Amino acid sequence: MVAAAELLISLFLVVSGIFGFVGSFGLLKLKDQMSRLHAPTKATTLGVGGVLIASILHSIAIEQRLSLHELLITLFLFLTAPITAHFIGKAHIHRHEKPETLPRAGEDGIWATHDIEELDSDGNHPKSA
Repeated sequence: MVAAAELLISLFLVVSGIFGFVGSFGLLKLKDQMSRLHAPTKATTLGVGGVLIASILHSIAIEQRLSLHELLITLFLFLTAPITAHFIGKAHIHRHEKPETLPRAGEDGIWATHDIEELDSDGNHPKSA
């Protein structure tokens, strides 16, 4: 039983290392911010998730106890990864896009990223009035 658990733990750690390496490599080598968007939020999240699964399996199978620390780390990771992706996307928009190069906005007619200064005193977009 212990040998099978150790093999499974090792498998999770090796796969996690591969995902972590690919995510880190993508973050360094991809050409622009929008290409880099998936590296820290997808591959590295899977890498860290695999390490956490291996840790949970180790605490249950080898140490004969349940550790909830890994679940808290997983919760934190899944809450912060989308925020990281959002910040990377917003940084790209602020650095590389102009209001005229953005696609047409929804029914209010504005992109909150660029047209904030053009709102009138009622909070409406003057071009849509």
